[in-house]
Amino acid sequence: MEFKEVIGRRRSIRFFDPDRPVEREKIQKMLEAARLASCAVNAQWARAVVAFRKDLTDDQFSRLKTPVAALNVDLAPVHIHWFNDLSVVKKIKGSRLKELVDVGALAPTHGWSHKFVDEFVYPQILEPMTEGPGYPIASTFDVGGAMTQALLTGVDEGLGVCLVTLNGAVLKEVFNVPEEWIPLSTILVGYPAESWDGGGQRPRPPFEELYHEGAYGTPFRRDAAVTEELKVAKMIQEPAKPHDPKRIAEIRRLAEQYGLPM
Repeated sequence: MEFKEVIGRRRSIRFFDPDRPVEREKIQKMLEAARLASCAVNAQWARAVVAFRKDLTDDQFSRLKTPVAALNVDLAPVHIHWFNDLSVVKKIKGSRLKELVDVGALAPTHGWSHKFVDEFVYPQILEPMTEGPGYPIASTFDVGGAMTQALLTGVDEGLGVCLVTLNGAVLKEVFNVPEEWIPLSTILVGYPAESWDGGGQRPRPPFEELYHEGAYGTPFRRDAAVTEELKVAKMIQEPAKPHDPKRIAEIRRLAEQYGLPM
């Protein structure tokens, strides 16, 4: 698929085929995409634990379920649990910035050198940053970028994906992760049992309500020609319709298939 269509086809799949396994190579491709994501100071805070449902014990499996995501967790053959490793900056200090200097990504034209990293960037910026209250929040943005690239790669591989939030304390216990790792979100992965489009693109607020130009209160005006171009590229697709009989019929079929209430 072309990139814009991958974005357009992404849905939060909630009906997975529990009996169709996901190939390990497709999970690796998702993780490879996450590894290549942009990250401030090249720190790479993102960490993940991949759990294949068939390998979980009954106790682990039951503890992972939450009231909101229990069925999703139950049906998805693979769970990718994401964490933010807050210890990474103090472990690597400025070494990964120096790697960027060495390959020319951080150039001397912008003041970069190994000396600049050792004498200024790490002691005066990076180390104090890790002690500030905003550090977990700022670093989590970069983990989110990595997760998004993994998510879209899953769509490109023909998989169904769904981002959910599970109980962080339980995740840390079940998977025995280091204390410094902050639990974030989980990507559930599998082949869809529902139609890939799930009845259409999900409702979103109006464009001009979300984005502003120059200052708050001046909407960034949507160009109809660009919108049409994105429809052709399949980024913007048919919106889901309220009470769509076709979608309702599909949910009824899935409810019968998996013995679910309707």
